[in-house]
Amino acid sequence: MTQLDDIRRALRESDPQLSRFDPLPRIICLDDFDRGMCGWTQLVGNYEDTLDAMLPGYAQHSHAMLSTLPNWDFGSHGGVDGSYALKIATRPRKGAQNVAIKRLTFRKPGPIRLEAYFTFKPEATDLALSETDIRSFGFLYDLQIGDTSGPGDRVMPHLRFLNAQDGKHIQKWQFKRRTTPIKPIGTAGKTITHYHLSPDDWEDLPGGEQRLCYNEIPTKVNWHYLRFDFDLSVMQATRFQVNDRVFDMGGYDCIRIPAMKNLWCMLNLAFFAETDTDKRAFAYLDSVCLSGDF
Repeated sequence: MTQLDDIRRALRESDPQLSRFDPLPRIICLDDFDRGMCGWTQLVGNYEDTLDAMLPGYAQHSHAMLSTLPNWDFGSHGGVDGSYALKIATRPRKGAQNVAIKRLTFRKPGPIRLEAYFTFKPEATDLALSETDIRSFGFLYDLQIGDTSGPGDRVMPHLRFLNAQDGKHIQKWQFKRRTTPIKPIGTAGKTITHYHLSPDDWEDLPGGEQRLCYNEIPTKVNWHYLRFDFDLSVMQATRFQVNDRVFDMGGYDCIRIPAMKNLWCMLNLAFFAETDTDKRAFAYLDSVCLSGDF
């Protein structure tokens, strides 16, 4: 370890917001939602001339919100070390999804690391644990090479925790390498669309079974740590960790489609939730750190 590494480590460990993470040398963003939305927004589907051109999967999305995790039995839960978290809420319809996204670009293709503290719960409308009312919680990158790198690909790494399906508690991580057919939007020839979060084509991550802490009444939550490492230079995942588990990524791959003409150096990250009942699913992010080694 160099002297510069020692200085970086000392600075990181002296900062309570940063010391809970294990970032790479360059902090791209450190989002603590006690400070506001921090650039996170609604995933709006592509359209031209009319909003009715938007695919139904995107039309169901709504904006994320800041939340104190309020509830009817003890008031507000709050975040890990403050009052607010980012709340991603679905509609109260079985299979409904919602997504929060942050849109960035990268300056150099190299290693990046996404870290977050998250939790999820269904809306507490029943005096029951309701542990199978959430279908899934997940996250993704939406990436594309730079405009000088050749024809290349748009690459979309996805991972989701399939908590339950049709009332059955499943609890395993899954990934995607296929998306829906790409469709043109409008008549100008500038816009296309596809719904990459469709319920089809999810595959089990080898060894991806995991039992997450899910507390004993419908309003209690516990925060989980998540880390996902990805190398933009080769567009490959290198590490995935949730709490104390590090998963083998040898069988993992991504959605890969031809690069699009106006998305060069794109570095988007998103989190999503899906409900398994006619009850809203809530996913919460206390804080998110994106770092790189460039």
